[in-house]
Parts: sequence; C-alpha cells; structure tokens
Amino acid sequence: MFLCLSMFLPTVNAQQEPPPPAFTLSINNKAPRTGDVIEVILKASVPKGMHMYSTYNKCDIGPLKLELFFDKNTSYCLEGSPFSVGDKIIMDEVFNCEVGEFHDRAEVHQKVRVLNSNFKISGRIEGQWCSESTCYGFGGLVPMTFSGSIKATGNPVKCGETATQELIETIDTITTIIQPPTIIVDSIKQDTGDCKTCNYRLSGSNDQAPCIAKTFNGEQSETDKESNWGLFILAFISGLAGLLTPCVFPMIPMTVSFFLKDKKSKKKAFLNGMVFGLSIIGIYVVIGTLTALAFGADAGSFISTHWLPNTLFFIIFVVFAFSFFGAFEIMLPSWLSNKVDREADKGGIYGTFFMALTLAIVSFSCTGPIVGSVLVQSAGGEFIRPVIAMLGFGLAFALPFSLFAVFPNWLNSLPKSGGWLNSVKVCFGFIELALGLKFLSIADQTYHWHILDREVYLSLWIVIFGLMGLYLLGKLKFSHDSEIKYLKVPRLMLSMSILAFVIYMIPGLWGAPLKFLSGYLPPISTQDFDINRSLREAQGVKGNVCKKPNYSNYLHIPHGLNGYYDYDEAVACAKELKKPLFIDFTGHGCVNCRKMEEKVWSDPRVLKVLNEDYVIASLYVDDKVIKLDPSDFFVGRFSKQEIKTLGKKNTEIEVCYFGKSSQPLYCLLDSKESLLQTPVGSEINNKQFDTEEFLKFLESGVKEYKKRNPTIK
Repeated sequence: MFLCLSMFLPTVNAQQEPPPPAFTLSINNKAPRTGDVIEVILKASVPKGMHMYSTYNKCDIGPLKLELFFDKNTSYCLEGSPFSVGDKIIMDEVFNCEVGEFHDRAEVHQKVRVLNSNFKISGRIEGQWCSESTCYGFGGLVPMTFSGSIKATGNPVKCGETATQELIETIDTITTIIQPPTIIVDSIKQDTGDCKTCNYRLSGSNDQAPCIAKTFNGEQSETDKESNWGLFILAFISGLAGLLTPCVFPMIPMTVSFFLKDKKSKKKAFLNGMVFGLSIIGIYVVIGTLTALAFGADAGSFISTHWLPNTLFFIIFVVFAFSFFGAFEIMLPSWLSNKVDREADKGGIYGTFFMALTLAIVSFSCTGPIVGSVLVQSAGGEFIRPVIAMLGFGLAFALPFSLFAVFPNWLNSLPKSGGWLNSVKVCFGFIELALGLKFLSIADQTYHWHILDREVYLSLWIVIFGLMGLYLLGKLKFSHDSEIKYLKVPRLMLSMSILAFVIYMIPGLWGAPLKFLSGYLPPISTQDFDINRSLREAQGVKGNVCKKPNYSNYLHIPHGLNGYYDYDEAVACAKELKKPLFIDFTGHGCVNCRKMEEKVWSDPRVLKVLNEDYVIASLYVDDKVIKLDPSDFFVGRFSKQEIKTLGKKNTEIEVCYFGKSSQPLYCLLDSKESLLQTPVGSEINNKQFDTEEFLKFLESGVKEYKKRNPTIK
C-alpha cells in the first residue's frame, strides 16, 4: 500500500520542508461539573499557498486525513469522533474521491466528558498539508497538550453518567447591556422520539451528506423580497425633508445665483447646475457604497438581531434627536470644510464639484442625522441597499438645485427663510426619538430583557408624539425657537393629525391591536394587560398540545394560541394527536411577522383553524439566549457548525429543510414531516398580508392531510 501511495504523492524535498503546524488547544468550558460534556478545540494557521487535509476523507487510498490521538486518562472519556469546522469539501481529481481541506485556518473539535476534578488532556496530531507541488506529513510530530487549568466540581462519575443540574426557570431582568443573560434549559430532555429522523443534524464526523430541502409537488417556497423601490422612495422623501432644514434651505437661492452670475450664458448655467446635481448624487452614492463595504453581505443577521448594533443605533438616534432639539450641533471639522471651499473657488467643472462637496459638508449638522437614519434603516447586510438608499437621498437633495438652475424664475415662488425651518428641524428630532426606540425594542425582545414591553413602548410613543403636537401648537418652546404670534392653517392641521394619532394609540395600552402600527410595536404577547387575551382565556382556548411546551416561560405565540417552540417536540406531539403541523419560522425583530400576526392571524376564521386543526410550532430563529441542553448540542448539516442555542437550531432547520433563511416562513407538515403545501411567507399569490389567501393555504393543508390519512375525519 505504501508503494501505491508513494506513486501518487509528490516527492518531498527535505531541505524545503516547513516546520509542522503549531496547534493551539482550548476548552469551551473551564469550570464544568463532573459529568458535563465539554469541547476540546484545536486551531492552527495554514500558510498562504498551502492547504491542510481535514478529518473528512472518503478515500480508500488517498491523502492523509487529520487524526487526533488522545492519551488515555481517567479524568475524561471521548464522546463521538472529532469533527472539522470550516473545512471545504472537494472532489480530489487525483484520487477520485471526496476530501476536506482547510485553507488559511484549521479548526477541529472533539467532545469529551469530564469524569473527575483532576482533568488533564494530552495526545498528538497526525495529518498532511500540501502546496501546489509538494505534500508534507506531520505524523506523530505535533503534540497536543492543554496548558490551562480546569476546575471541575461535583463527585466523580463514570463514562455514560451525567451529573444532575438545576433547571433555571427565571431570567434576571435587571441585566447589564455588556453581558446579556443566558437562559439555560439544560435539565429538560426534549421528547424528540427517534432522532434518526433529525436529518438537519450530522450523525458523525464521516457524515457529510448535504441537506435536501423539502418540496411539495416539486416546488419550494418563495422568499419574500424586501422592496428596494420602497427603500428608494423612503430615502427620496428623506432627501426632500433634508432640504427643509435651516442649514440647507437658505443655500438654495445662494447656490443657484452663483450658477446664474454669467447671465449671457444660460447654457453654461444649465451645465453647471447639472454637474452640481450629479456631483451631489455621486457624493451620497459613494457614502452608501462605503457603508455597504463596511457592513458586508454576511452581517445581515448580526446587524438585524444582535444587541450591540441595535443598542448602538438607538444611541445614535437619541444623539441625532438631541442635535435637532438644539442641544448641540453635529459638525465636521472646520479644516475640512475650509479646504474644500478653497477648491470650489477654482471654478469650472472641478470647482462645481467642490461646491457640491462644500454643500454636503456645511449642511452635515442638519442632514447628518437624516443620512445616518436612512443608512441605519438600509444596512441589513445586503450590499445594494445602502447604495440604493443614498441614490434616492442624493437625487432628492440635488433635484431643486438643478431645476432652479434651469428655471431660475421659480426662485421667486420659494417661501422666505424663517423660524418655520427650525420648527421642521425640531419635529425631525421627535421622529428620530420615536424611531430609535424600535432598535432598542429588537434587542429587548431578542435577549428577553423585558425593559421595553409593548405597554412601555406605547407609553413612550404617546408622550413623544403628544409633545410634538403641543410643540406645533406653540405650547412647548425651545430656547432657539422664534415667537409664534398666531397659528397658520397648515401648522394647525399637522398638529391635529399628530394629536389624533396619539389618541389612536391610547387604547393599545389595554390590548387594542392597532393594526396600523403592526410590525412597528413589540408583540402584544409582551403586554401585561390584554383584554382580548383575558376573554380568550375565559372562553377556554387551549389548542393542540400534548404537554406543557418547553420555553413557554420565555416565548409566546400571539393571540393566546398554544403550541411549541421546539421543532422536535412539536413533531412528536403532531404524531401523537394525528394532526397536521403548522410551522411558523419567526423572529423577535421581524417586522413582517408582526404584521401577519396582527393583520391576518387576528381574523377569527384563521384563529379557529390554527386552534382546532393544527399543532403549532413558533420557531424563533433570532433568539440569542435560550441554550439547549448540553447533551442536545449537535453539528448542523448545513452550517457544519456546532449548534448550542435554540435560535441557531431553528435557523439550521429552516435552511436545511426548507432552503430559506427569511421570515416569516409558514410550512405545513404531515406525520412523516412531508410538506402538505408549498411554504409561503407574508406574500401569497402576489398578495401581501392577505387574510383570504392565508386562510386558503391553511384549509388546503388540512384537506391534503386528510387525503393522505383517509381514516382521520
């Protein structure tokens, strides 16, 4: 065999052979209890131009896979086989078989069970790495030792035994933002039945079969696509709003008069106006492009659900609001504006461009918060959205300058600058303050802080918009406001509209659905007092459940519906009750999920079908703190990563089984976990948030289930 293998492997040049890789060994839990399963993690750097073979290898004869040899020790026992993380599976053309390769970085995990307090681990690593022309083996050359200290608590156990651990049933709601709480539900064993059906899990290190998405009649679900046109329109309106600020509005006639100073050349004025407008658009598009590059396409989930960016966005919006209220001004350094202004004096196309840049810089104290708000709304990890947002903003911002350069007589119709511009700015401050709460609310829901539940959120909005209405009436004044001697009709009408909006929100404090705001408020399940929920409980709405669902102390299904929050638990109950399964892939920060629940699920006909005909599973994909039992940790078939939290488990199931990562996603399954209908989102048959279409979807699933199970009535 050695002779055969040597025919395929390149000759090794001993003089150029690199030193063996330096692996670092770490432990994922340095204070375990005896009986706990912990992970040994080995990492090494792979030099540029080389690749290292991983633990995955389907070759009878081929390159040497990475192997770990642990020294025998009474302080631990191995759990399963080592598995690679981040390796790339390829078809090796030389050996005609599948192998795993590491590039840049190698990482291997091994689960071990701690048996006593004297935990020590050592061993060696064997494997092979190659350049384009030469391969080098490091069999037996790489030692594996853990230099840190492990202090295991508890009585000694034997392999196969686990220590008893307490169930944590409460969350510390007074928590620091720096270290969000972790909900550990690790003494409850899930009723998963025979988990050979859990095909979203890898069964072992040699199991590298891909995910196979479920289909109904050969069709997969359609992903709801967030409209880029909607973002463009929002940004365009924001650009128009930016024109109505004290920093920008007075500059319109001043800038246009500069273009028209050469009255003999209307063509030149037109050209300068166009160059000026295009320059403004270009400047803001560059800002959007840089934002897209900074966030990247892989940051969508992090930005939309993690506490850190959402809390940061909340703080940014509050700072912007205080700036609009006049507490301070956000300004770029004076040296930058002075330098750009000097370049603008040079004239020509070059000078016109720098005039546009000067305007963008000088107006930053007013437009900066608006630009920042638009970018925050668009920065969901998709490259094109920040670019589209700034294209819309720049177009609206540049439009009047170019139009007035072409039609200078229109300048006479502009209203005079005055105190009304400052009023517009202050109103923007109230709006920024209200919008900022949305980001804090997402973090609050995802991490179960319970500091901004629905009634608290509504109370703050009622106060914010109530003060805004009083401000427009002249009952609230800031130090830099002009005196209002009398109210004009537009100001009065705007104040009446805002105060009417405040009155509309007040019944929400007692559980009114407020469908107009669905998606922008926290879910009604977070509200302490809900009249509708009390009535449903009095009517005995129970739903199809087999036992108390796990995690029900932390997660809720809207409208008082009962169901499960773990896929395997829901499947087991659906099989027991012989009912179809309704899966709702949702998220704490999902706007369309809340809109569907408030606008569609609230229909009595939909509630009746969900309550009577289905076992419901609401699977939150963005929950960050509910942790699985350590014995239920697994490696995902799609992600090839170890899954430790409920949110990541639900994400793995959605992507692996249904080939989607968007929410909401509604799936109907039978007792064999086969689809009863093609999964849908908030848009069904090109109709979004449509009750009739959703009801047809549910009823068709029940009909298909009965067709497959004719003995069930």
